[in-house]
Amino acid sequence: QVQLVESGGGSVQAGGSLRLSCVASGYTYSAFCMGWLRQAPGKKREEVASIFIGGGTTYYADSVKGRFTISQDNDKNTLYLQMNSLKPEDTAVYYCAADEASIVSCWSSLYTYNNWGQGTQVTVSS
Repeated sequence: QVQLVESGGGSVQAGGSLRLSCVASGYTYSAFCMGWLRQAPGKKREEVASIFIGGGTTYYADSVKGRFTISQDNDKNTLYLQMNSLKPEDTAVYYCAADEASIVSCWSSLYTYNNWGQGTQVTVSS
């Protein structure tokens, strides 16, 4: 059973930075992807970024390109999301997700991944 535990959320002023972490355990996939999604109050959960584990290919939502960076540390089984130049509209609960996926479906299937963390709150004030 895959377990994902996020950390690193918090409150920051606009223009600031935060780094989210997600420690993964229990997976046995030979090819899989991990990613981040977020959900703001009253809004639908949306994809933020994903990465094909092993190959390193990354994908981003247009709203975060150039500001957010997704990365992995295989030795630590940890996924990161470095968030710079944060805006109030980035305020949301951020979720880590993982599932078996090909490099082709790594982004397109992010919303339907089967394994999720508990979420971590990010609040950006103006």
